[in-house]
Amino acid sequence: MILFDQIIFGPIHSRRLGLSLGINLLPVDAKICSFNCLYCECGFNTTMREFAMPTREQVREILEVKLRLMAENSEIPDVITFAGNGEPTLHPEFEGIIDDTIILRNLWCQQAKVSVLSNSTRIHKPHIFNALKKVDCNILKFDSAIDNTMKLIDQPVGKHINVQWLIEHLKRFEGKLIIQTMFLRGEFKGQTFDNTTDAEIAAWLSAMEEICPEQIMIYSIDRETPVQNLEKVSVDELNTIAEKAKARGFDVSVSG
Repeated sequence: MILFDQIIFGPIHSRRLGLSLGINLLPVDAKICSFNCLYCECGFNTTMREFAMPTREQVREILEVKLRLMAENSEIPDVITFAGNGEPTLHPEFEGIIDDTIILRNLWCQQAKVSVLSNSTRIHKPHIFNALKKVDCNILKFDSAIDNTMKLIDQPVGKHINVQWLIEHLKRFEGKLIIQTMFLRGEFKGQTFDNTTDAEIAAWLSAMEEICPEQIMIYSIDRETPVQNLEKVSVDELNTIAEKAKARGFDVSVSG
């Protein structure tokens, strides 16, 4: 498994976002998340203990140094992406860090977009909702519209998380969001799953029509996963799913 050992990492070439400068707001030596996804490249959540998150001031100072250096070298990122070792919105100063990042972006690389990769579990909190509405690419996870499948794949930590809860809170963005869905199949603790079946896709498309995202990103496994018996969905299968979504008017991108 891979843990990001720096606050600012990259830039790296992202399958979905282009040249991406990453920001990790979680500890550099632990995976901390409100999901415990079977497919996460960072592995399962670290056994809870006291962890040090970077301060808002640290993030701002390190990001400014990095952006200034990149601008001086004419290496402008396409996007500044909040990702890293878990769920970025868990940081207690998340909204302030977003504000700082937008200011620094405007100063050093105006054409770069600010993106957040989030699992959607904290969008009910007003300060998280407000922060996500400020960024250019608010990319929110929605892996299945069938409750049992979502809970098996994503392993939510919070008991309040279910599909209908996610749909209702995602609708509050009024279309200013990008949905990201991981398609895969496999088995975990004796339970099999496949979120590409006809029933799964029908439910997923209905959910997309309720949420009305401005874009949908679909993809499958590309890196090592903490659960070994997971199956990657082929690009052809992903394209078939994408065509069904496009037929309903959605802008869909596919990453194999």
